[in-house]
Amino acid sequence: MGKSACNTSPQQPESTCFILRALFFLLCCRHACCQCKILRCNADYVAATLNLRGSGKDAAYCNALRSYSHCTRKTARTCRGDLVYHSAVHGIEDLMIQHNCSKEGPTSPPRPRPPAPNHQGFASLDICNYEKSFLYKHGQPPAYQHCAAFGDPHVRTFHDEFHTCRVEGSWPLLDNNYLFVQATSYPVAKSSNATATGKLTIIFKNMKECIDQKVYQAEIDNLPAAFEDGSVNGGERPGGSSLTIQERAPGQHVEIRAAYIGTTIAVRQAGRQLSFSIRAAEEVARSFTEEQDLQLCVGGCPPSQRISRSECRYGGIAAETARLLCKEKLPVEDVYFQSCVFDVVTSGDANFTLAAHGALEDAKMFHPDAEKLHIFQTGAGCRLISLPFLLIIITSNLLAIQLCF
Repeated sequence: MGKSACNTSPQQPESTCFILRALFFLLCCRHACCQCKILRCNADYVAATLNLRGSGKDAAYCNALRSYSHCTRKTARTCRGDLVYHSAVHGIEDLMIQHNCSKEGPTSPPRPRPPAPNHQGFASLDICNYEKSFLYKHGQPPAYQHCAAFGDPHVRTFHDEFHTCRVEGSWPLLDNNYLFVQATSYPVAKSSNATATGKLTIIFKNMKECIDQKVYQAEIDNLPAAFEDGSVNGGERPGGSSLTIQERAPGQHVEIRAAYIGTTIAVRQAGRQLSFSIRAAEEVARSFTEEQDLQLCVGGCPPSQRISRSECRYGGIAAETARLLCKEKLPVEDVYFQSCVFDVVTSGDANFTLAAHGALEDAKMFHPDAEKLHIFQTGAGCRLISLPFLLIIITSNLLAIQLCF
């Protein structure tokens, strides 16, 4: 009892005892250093004095110095051998003298501490909310892209290219790791290359704990407000509510929100055609392989399937009349206006004005850059001379010939 725990003996030489004592001393010093909170005191003082302005800044400065002094006193025992601590103590005394601060008085309110780190990380977040999980991983909100197919059909790609296509039959608008969208088109007139979409199939692919695979299918005069299985969400999985479907206008406009992939889709019917618009997270839109290269939303229509909108064929409504009808809905003469005139002239159906107008309204909601909303293509408008106007020109020429003779 009372003897050192490190007694020398033939089995325990004095050098070994010295090493043990040294190790014990180092451990004690390390523990004391780790407990010294002077750096926290320094940080609190800097934060309290960083933005002092106005007439009350002198009093606020004294409050901050008193708080600083109080903080150093609380950590004095554990910081006894710390040079930074001793420098801070002497610095506080000098500053209080310079600014005529009394040692007793009010102090600054404590600085709010940051929330404790989330050791569970991403697993604790709602992984079926794409925007939140992207922000967590990248520190910024995701970028978005917009694509649309309407009317003839006309396709606006994710890269803001604009094509008018014949594409009769079934063609994929999207085919990536999360979505498959297919449009099926039919001819709008026997003597024309123009077509219109009569059927849309949208497949939301199975995704972990978020959703079961869901299929939405729309046809002319059948725009359901539910998926094929009759459900209106993503199923029984924990994130099933991250896929929803809503009817905006009965039989005319349905909106599908897929929050788990940061995507919103609008499906519309105007006259005898269906239109499709999408706002997709850029990461989702680009999630496809080399084998999935045929996507109208990505690459536009193949060159062999493109039609010039300047080559209008008369289908029952004159070009001048079509322009007036389209101007009522589309005052800016951009590609939406040009597409409207082309469709009305070619089909003879004034309801196509609604298709172009609806596509523009979706673009206003879905396109991430308002400055790129309108696309202008010179020389792409319908150049057809209407039949009545052509007859007037012919009659005038005949009269001129007769007068000459």
